[in-house]
Amino acid sequence: KGCQKLSVTFLQKVDQRFLTVSPEHFVTFSFQHQQMQTMINSTLVPYFILGAYLDIKQLKYLFFLIALCLYIVTVGSNVLLSVVIAVNRSLHEPMYIFLFVLFVNQLFGSTGLFPLLLVQILSDLHSVSVPLCFLQVYLVHVYLSVEFFNLTIMSYDRYLAICHPLQYHSLMTARKVAALIAAEWLISFLGVSVFTSMSFTLHRCKNVIDKVFCNNYSIVKLACSDTTSNNIYGLFSTVVGVVLPVILIFYTYMRILTVCYSGSKKTRQKAASTCTPHLASLLNFTFGCGFDVLQSRFNMDHVPSMVRIFLSLYFLTCQPLFNPVMYGLKLSKIRNVLKTWFPIRST
Repeated sequence: KGCQKLSVTFLQKVDQRFLTVSPEHFVTFSFQHQQMQTMINSTLVPYFILGAYLDIKQLKYLFFLIALCLYIVTVGSNVLLSVVIAVNRSLHEPMYIFLFVLFVNQLFGSTGLFPLLLVQILSDLHSVSVPLCFLQVYLVHVYLSVEFFNLTIMSYDRYLAICHPLQYHSLMTARKVAALIAAEWLISFLGVSVFTSMSFTLHRCKNVIDKVFCNNYSIVKLACSDTTSNNIYGLFSTVVGVVLPVILIFYTYMRILTVCYSGSKKTRQKAASTCTPHLASLLNFTFGCGFDVLQSRFNMDHVPSMVRIFLSLYFLTCQPLFNPVMYGLKLSKIRNVLKTWFPIRST
């Protein structure tokens, strides 16, 4: 009886304490518990879901063939022009060496995008493991960084060739070319490694990426932990990787235009023949990246889904195909080599 009495007294005290807690405390505790559980569960989920894919049913096989053909043509054209430059000693000049780097980088970027894209087009679930997703983030962003740095170096090279033609070979030596190429790849690898590692360690509340490929900014938006350090590093990367190169490109082309305006007809023709492909490539790449930035930062729900998907993929799919066509047709030295390799017989 004594034990029963003690137990009843204890339960009554517990009941009284339990009843004195306000309903608001229960709601707060329940919400915090649910929020913590969601954060833990989504952080531990070993996959992301690419949520921008449409339910196109049997049309997915058509889109798969289109993407596969695009990948094959991209690889074929960039490999062809890389080999053309590599095996012809007459093309072992700074401008063509930088072009070689451009084509190799486009092979790198295309391989970072297309294999996973092709698998996802045929898939019904559109899930991708976290390590594989971050691998794609790394490859795609290294490609973007090297592409922009290389286009900046090419504008500097054209500036020296047109504005300082007599000193060009002493200013753009083989050692300097090698140093510039090594620097652009090293800075890109290290810079992308830092923000990829920072994004990987974030606590994520969700695992649905509103893209058809893995993108760093989209992953950061899934975080429920503090992203201040990511934002600061992103701002720093933008200044170093975008703002400073744009200033240099703008300066070099202003000087080139000044020389062309006051120079001879031959100077203007030389500038037009070598700068037009580079300027077209630069504008095409810039607009493509701009489309993706606008789509990531602003609400684009009013834009048709197919248009949004095309614009998000433009700088990754069209740029690697655009450059070989542009440089292959416009640069006479490359065009002449291609004519000797693939002679067209007139009947």
